Amino acid sequence: MSDEVFKVAVIGASGYTGQELIRLLIMHPNVEIVGVTSRQEAGNSLSQVFPRLRGARVADELTFMHPDIDAVASTGASVAFLALPHGVASEFAKALLGKGIRVIDLSADFRLRSAAAYEEFYGEAHPAPELLEKAVYGLPETYRDDIAAADLVASPGCYPTSILTPLLPLLRDRLVKPGSIVVSSLSGASGAGKKADTSLIFAEVNESLRAYGAPKHRHLSEIEQELSIAASEQVLISFVPHLMPITAGIATTIFCAPSGHGENISSKVADSLNKAYSESAFVRILGEGKFADTKYVVRTNFVDVGWVVDSRTGRLILSSAEDNLGKGAGSQAIQSFNIMCGLPEESGLMNF
Repeated sequence: MSDEVFKVAVIGASGYTGQELIRLLIMHPNVEIVGVTSRQEAGNSLSQVFPRLRGARVADELTFMHPDIDAVASTGASVAFLALPHGVASEFAKALLGKGIRVIDLSADFRLRSAAAYEEFYGEAHPAPELLEKAVYGLPETYRDDIAAADLVASPGCYPTSILTPLLPLLRDRLVKPGSIVVSSLSGASGAGKKADTSLIFAEVNESLRAYGAPKHRHLSEIEQELSIAASEQVLISFVPHLMPITAGIATTIFCAPSGHGENISSKVADSLNKAYSESAFVRILGEGKFADTKYVVRTNFVDVGWVVDSRTGRLILSSAEDNLGKGAGSQAIQSFNIMCGLPEESGLMNF
């Protein structure tokens, strides 16, 4: 195992995703956190802002700085994680890349290959369209080699990770009809971020379950982009996300029609998924008749996948679960960091 240590900075570190990034990076054997930024928390130590980190030496000593590019560059960081809102992250990415710092962006700014698609789904012109060709979509199991050579990685959204992981191999292997896909996903409240919103306070979320964001949730843009690449044709899906009264976790159920007559579809699905993820430490194939459970993936970088075949309707039903702050955000970004730095993919992430 490598003993090389890489200096990293986290830009916008005071939100839920930033907190998860910091928690994992502190424990990473090949990482030295040299800079964390937050306009709101500038001057406060990590342990003051995140009391659970009290006692960790770096958390007691390291203080939040204002998000100034020159100040970040002066820390000696070679990699920067951006945990910033879309539209804001791009300006930091462009400046940091100009300083020779590799960037892993957790916002939506570089996930799409088309500036027009970004404008359609995010309601504003893309702030740095010249960087879209440079960016690599940060789904490690699909783009591992590209991530290794990248200077700019666009880490996927939480819902897309839970949907793409089961579907991409099946579309590549022509096992499901691209036009038949319907998805229902349920996410914990942390997926909305750390913000003051009446609809997200405890009394509104507790003992409640509701749909939102249909019929055109922003994550549809990257989901359909990646599904279309896998299928070699345009793929449009129906997607309905739901808010459930837990802090973290995503449970996704996918309904689709097998291609052809669907003979031996379950064994074909098993072969496709096992082949696709045989070298992937963080995708756990549960098998037929098994349903993924958020209880077993929260605070990990795992995504679990199971399925059943509905013989009455002829449909294939896929099930996946992940942590929206983990495999859907912070820990997946660290997985990409490991690949970029030539480290074992599991470094700092086998925490159960």
